[in-house]
Amino acid sequence: MAGGDKIVLRGIEVYAHHGTLPSEQELGQRFIIDLDLMLDLRRAGQTDDLDASVNYAEVYRCVCAECTARPYNLIEAVAEAIASTLLKRFPPVQAVKVRVKKPQAPLPGHFDYVGVEIARERNG
Repeated sequence: MAGGDKIVLRGIEVYAHHGTLPSEQELGQRFIIDLDLMLDLRRAGQTDDLDASVNYAEVYRCVCAECTARPYNLIEAVAEAIASTLLKRFPPVQAVKVRVKKPQAPLPGHFDYVGVEIARERNG
């Protein structure tokens, strides 16, 4: 893989029902997802052919579907599910970084968001 090649998606907003509190599971809230997909983009750049890359519209749809498929207690589990699904569904992707932000976390005080970031690599 060429060093540093990646597809980046920032600020994917989904409305989902994740959280440990019953009110979070019932009412839902907004989550923001950021992705880095590491893969070799040389062929795509040389040929100008989408088949040589990963269609980020499909990645977007996949992330939205994964985030809304079921409720999770922890955003750590949301991030893990997204990473696992992306690595399974898109074979050219060799590694992913997933950040899940929760801007309306039930905390006192003012903050931009709480979040988690994980990095996962393809096995084998």
